Amino acid sequence: MKKIALAAALSVAATSAFAGGAAEPVTPTEAVKASSSSAGGYIVPLLLLVALALAASNA
Repeated sequence: MKKIALAAALSVAATSAFAGGAAEPVTPTEAVKASSSSAGGYIVPLLLLVALALAASNA
C-alpha cells in the first residue's frame, strides 16, 4: 500500500513539473546604470577637509 501511495505522489509531482512545457530563456536587454549626482564624490572629502581645517585652527 505504501508503494502505491509513493508511486501516486511521484507521478503527481512529475506531471506538475512538465505542465508548463519548455519556456524560452529571457535575456536582459540592457543594464541600466543608477545615476548619481556629479557632486556625490566630493561631499565626503570636502567635509573631511573642513574638519581638518577646524581641528588645525583650534590647535
